[in-house]
Formats: sequence, C-alpha cells, structure tokens
Amino acid sequence: MRASAYLIAPTMEHWATMDAPRVINDNGAWCWFQDERALVDPESGLLVVGSIAAPEGPGGDERAGNVELTVVDLQSPSTQVVVLHEQFEADDHDVPALWRRRDGRWLAVYTKHKTDDLTRWRISEPGDPRTWGPERTFDWSEFTGGRGVTYSNLHQLDGRLYCFARAVNDDPCALVSDDEGDTWEYAGKLFTRPKVGYVNGYTRYVSTPTRVDLITTDHHPRDYNNSIYHGYLEGGALHRTDGTVVDARALDADAPSQVELTTVLAADSVWDGEPMTHCWTVDIRRGDDGSLAAVMLARHDVPENPEDAFAREHPVPDHRFFYARLAPGGTWQVQQLAKAGHGLLVHENDYTGLVAIDPYDLDSLYVSTPIDPRDGAALKHHEIFHARMNGAGTAGTTGTAGTTWTPVTENSSVDNLRPIVAPGDPARIPLLWFRGEMTASQHYACEVVLLDRLRQT
Repeated sequence: MRASAYLIAPTMEHWATMDAPRVINDNGAWCWFQDERALVDPESGLLVVGSIAAPEGPGGDERAGNVELTVVDLQSPSTQVVVLHEQFEADDHDVPALWRRRDGRWLAVYTKHKTDDLTRWRISEPGDPRTWGPERTFDWSEFTGGRGVTYSNLHQLDGRLYCFARAVNDDPCALVSDDEGDTWEYAGKLFTRPKVGYVNGYTRYVSTPTRVDLITTDHHPRDYNNSIYHGYLEGGALHRTDGTVVDARALDADAPSQVELTTVLAADSVWDGEPMTHCWTVDIRRGDDGSLAAVMLARHDVPENPEDAFAREHPVPDHRFFYARLAPGGTWQVQQLAKAGHGLLVHENDYTGLVAIDPYDLDSLYVSTPIDPRDGAALKHHEIFHARMNGAGTAGTTGTAGTTWTPVTENSSVDNLRPIVAPGDPARIPLLWFRGEMTASQHYACEVVLLDRLRQT
C-alpha cells in the first residue's frame, strides 16, 4: 500500500506572520490517549502531526476515515498531507502515534476504535515522512479473544521500544520491539482489575530511555467515580511515586491493580468546599531535572439522584482542570487550574477542550475552555488560553491566584479544541489544535491549525 499525498499551500504572507495560526489540514481531529501525535525533526525542520478525516469535512464520504499525516516545513509555507490508510475508520481514536528512529526513519502506529484486533504500522524512508513503506499488522486476537484493541503510545525503555495500548480485558497492555518497530510481539498487561462498564484505566505516559511515568484512572468516568493514580516503570519493575515496588516483574502474567499505585487526585476530594468526582487523565510531561507535571479533569457535580452521575446523557455543566507537580524525591503538589465548562458532547459528558503542557517548560500550559479563566465569564465557544504557572499550590487549595493568563484565541466563531505542543525541537513552540464543530468522535467539521513560535530565551 503506497501513501497518497496532496498539498495545502498557504500564501507566503500568511506563513510569514508568525503570530497568526494557519490551517495545515482542512479536515482532521484527534483523541488524546495516543502519543506522540505530533513531532518535530529539528534537523530537517519538519513537523508531522496525525489526524483522522471525517465525513462532515472537505472530501466528504470519500475522504472519511483517512489516517492522515500533515507534514509541515517550518522554514517555508510548504504543507503536505500524506494518507497512511484510506477510509480506515471515521473515528478520532484512530490517530497514529509517531516515533523517530535512530536511522532517520519515522514510525507511525495506529489502531481502530475497538472494532478489530490489529495494531498497524508503517515505516518511512530515511528522513522523509512523506514516503512510507507498506502497512504491517500485529494481531492481538490470541490475547483479546476478539474483543478489540485501541490506542497506540510509543516509548523507549532500556533499549526496547514499547507500544502501550488498551487491549486484553480492556486493560493497559503493551507490545514490544527489539528492532525499533520493524517487528512486534506481545509484552504483557501493565495492570488489571475487574472490568466495570465500557473499559478499564485511561492512561497517559511520558518517558526517558530508562523510565516510563504514567497517570491512570480506574475506568471510564461515565461508569465509575474515578481517582487518578501515578506510577512508573524502571528496572523492569512497576513502582509507586515513592519508589515502592508494586510489581517486581512488570508486564508479566500477574498484573496488579492500578489502585496499588499512588493516588494523585482522589474521587470525592473537596476543594474550597466543593467536592470533585469522576476524574479523568489529560496530559503528563517530564522535565530534564526529573520533575513531572500532569493535568487532570474532574466533575463538580452532585446530582440529587446519585445514579444520574452514571447516565450516558447526564448533563455535567461544571468540569474543572487540575494541575499537579512532582519534584524529584518529593510528593505530588496539586492545585485547581481552571474551570473547563460543560461536557463537550451530549453523549460523552466528560469530554472537554483539554490542556497541553509545554514539554520543555512545565509551567507553561495551553488550556481550551468556554469559561474565561481571568474573570469567570462564559464564552460563546471554547477558546485557548496560555497559562503561566507561578509556583505549584498545595493539596486542598485552588492555587490559581499566581497564574498569569493570556488569550491565544479570542472571539472565535467555532470551538478551539485539544491543543498539543509538539516536542522535538526545544527552540520552538509548535502549538497545534483543531477548530470547528464536533458532535461525536466520528462526526466533526474541523480543521487543524498551527501556531509556531520561536522560544524566547
């Protein structure tokens, strides 16, 4: 299967305006449980971001479900959209995870949204993310019993490349490769627990060559009053935050429950007199000094009938973002970051605009919200704000007084959603998001935009 491609050509004037976002793909969106969804190659100056086309966007049904990579030359107005798999599945959960190999080739890994048991991958020509080799597959059905696989997260650990996915029992599991993604085999289950509702833990990962940190939930927040837990993989073992070993042989047959990890944000914890429930993971990044930053989501919602909290279309008008920091050898310091507003979709009442942490500046966040964090005013659409954190707060406090807020978008006619700051080049801040109308993970009329700035030193 050859990758097809087409060009999106902005004007030179538009490209040269560094402070103005530009459209780089006119039909695309992404979920947030795959990484990296966007990467920069600092040597070539190329940015690559994955997305899935929808039937409501340009190209209609013929383009719907395309797994696409947008390749942007950050030194010129050149932008090219490469199709990895045509009409794959119109679902934002299928967005690929990207990895740059030591030989200069790019690796892209993607799955469907629990509708088959295949992890798929393609490998590019050296240094050229516009030209790709054939699609290859790993069949999980021996382990899943035909119940499907979702998500791809690529992380190197102790010289091996891992692809973390949701698979067996809908638990976090992994494939492993000893040849940087040429071939894969089943590694095992990271943790497990009896299944409740749709799936088990929603996990975000960040890594160094010798350690993988993660935050995770119990289940889907629609089905369970989740807490958020932290742990890390190092030296072949799974640890709590304080280094206590939870599983001495991680990914073997006997996986522990995530509740054995360290609780970062507890269900029913009270913040300024307000209880927070049904937590969800948003983002996690690691600094060069070993410190961690994480963003989490919770509901401030106490329905008269407690069972209503688990109804699929129960309206949740008030979500909150939380920001957490962990210094090396320390304990988690958590503060309330901002109001996240109402549920984005009627049938997914915990979807919000989300937050991206700058991978090279953990006190720099990009927040999508319909509530102005400067004064609490309701906005017509989700706008993106930059948050400069001026010191982490302590558990049980809002800690927002020291935060400096700057609007990135204003007076928009559509929603601005799910920002990403693409890692790869510490000298740049490539901020990506998609904007438009989203009615479901499978139905949206959204375009991908890029605001690329040089980092001030």
